[in-house]
Amino acid sequence: MHKRFTVTGFADEIDKDIIRQFEGIKKLGIQYFDPRNVNGKTVSLLTESETETLAEEMKRYDIKVGCIGSRIGKIRIDEDFEAHMEELQNTIRIAKRLGTKFIRVFSFYIPPEEKPEDYRDAVLDRMKKMVALAKKEDVILLHENEKGIYGDTAKRCRELMEALFCDNFGAVFDPANFVQCDEDTKEAYRQLSPYIRYMHIKDARFSDRVVVPAGMGDGNLQYILKSLFESGYDGFLCLEPHLGNFEGLKELETDELMADLPDGGEGTYTLAYNKLCEILETI
Repeated sequence: MHKRFTVTGFADEIDKDIIRQFEGIKKLGIQYFDPRNVNGKTVSLLTESETETLAEEMKRYDIKVGCIGSRIGKIRIDEDFEAHMEELQNTIRIAKRLGTKFIRVFSFYIPPEEKPEDYRDAVLDRMKKMVALAKKEDVILLHENEKGIYGDTAKRCRELMEALFCDNFGAVFDPANFVQCDEDTKEAYRQLSPYIRYMHIKDARFSDRVVVPAGMGDGNLQYILKSLFESGYDGFLCLEPHLGNFEGLKELETDELMADLPDGGEGTYTLAYNKLCEILETI
């Protein structure tokens, strides 16, 4: 792996048990992970005791955190925001204890059949409060382009960045999510490249929206990673395989892509890692 690219990932796609997560990524030589689900519990809700236990296990396995994979902002725009801010405060506590400043966030689900533009002011008002807290606590919120939220298209992601981008707020770029929103990832990258602080390694196909291994879909992973490399990007590449229900897995096995790999989540995670390595070798 190039010294400017550090691989991390959502290891809960290997197993919900944190020890199995750590054992799985260590086999691949990965030193970082993005905690999202820890022993069946969402990371943002961990207690102080649970956080301490996680920190101890990280030390025992020599694992570090890239970014907290929180669910902050992944609620409806009309849901209780004050309670959500309390959860963000707890997430910040967790991030500090685990040794990272990065926290993944979202920009709120918009009611179905309604126009996202009608909720622009409400979204910005909430996001500004979140960023203000991030500034106060000296952490960095990273917005992911998730399907169904306000910032699911490149245009609206750019609106958020133009309004809020600062030392404490930037963008996560997720190619598969853009594909699933019928977005051209090359154009999305062109619009958002000045704001990218984190990269998700996930690919998908336009034809059926199915998530596939990196480089096997329409997310232009090789183009984007090459562009990041040439731009001087010095940061994380986060594996988010989402291959557990991959419809073409049996066909892949006949193509020997899954040959000699472990069963279950560890196997598909290893496949995702191998495909990323293939792309990086070409650039």
